[in-house]
Amino acid sequence: MDSTKIDKVPEPTLRRLPWYLSVCRLLKARGEVYVSSTRLSKETNIVASQIAKDLSFVDVVGRTRVGYDIDNLLEVLETFLGFTSMHKAFLFGAGRLGSALLNDSGLKQFGLEIVAAFDNNQKIVGHSISGIPVYHISDLEKIMRRHNVKIGILTVPINNAQEVADRMVVWGIKAIWNFTPLRIRVPDDIVVQNTSLYAHLSLMFNRLDGSVAPEEKEKGGKR
Repeated sequence: MDSTKIDKVPEPTLRRLPWYLSVCRLLKARGEVYVSSTRLSKETNIVASQIAKDLSFVDVVGRTRVGYDIDNLLEVLETFLGFTSMHKAFLFGAGRLGSALLNDSGLKQFGLEIVAAFDNNQKIVGHSISGIPVYHISDLEKIMRRHNVKIGILTVPINNAQEVADRMVVWGIKAIWNFTPLRIRVPDDIVVQNTSLYAHLSLMFNRLDGSVAPEEKEKGGKR
């Protein structure tokens, strides 16, 4: 994956590319060979011209009245998004949410392999979840020496989030996938991707009762 090139791609486009990838995987499984931007538009509810623009960032051009070659599109998207290389990760906080991620074998399809989990609950420390060992957080330095891991997944309770994030940074984690509702503070060279389930719940609840406006459409399609 060319990180320099990805830096030039608008973030909304990067968020949409995996949707096109998922549709192509489904279509390939059904035996289809080509997909048009119109078909992608129907499946994703994103206007066809926006899809064509998004795919132009990965140098893919469809054929008139034929569309995009699905095998080629899959290869290009998976490579561009970094899903063809396996990235090892540690998970911090093996509670309900953390355990759900440890049980999610689908993450490997998108290039993420959790190789170890850390917690301070003695009832689960020393055991495995879906074959992934759970260590005490105090063992982080020792386990870090065994694996070349740069990604940490943060699913600890909010009151422990900053402390654990600090430990992660000290022992070499360079990117944090943060599932906690706390905006953790990290050095500028650390990548943080916040995924707040609670924030999205709030948006859904408020849109449901009309308290906030519906999500803005992107040129005729929903994001």
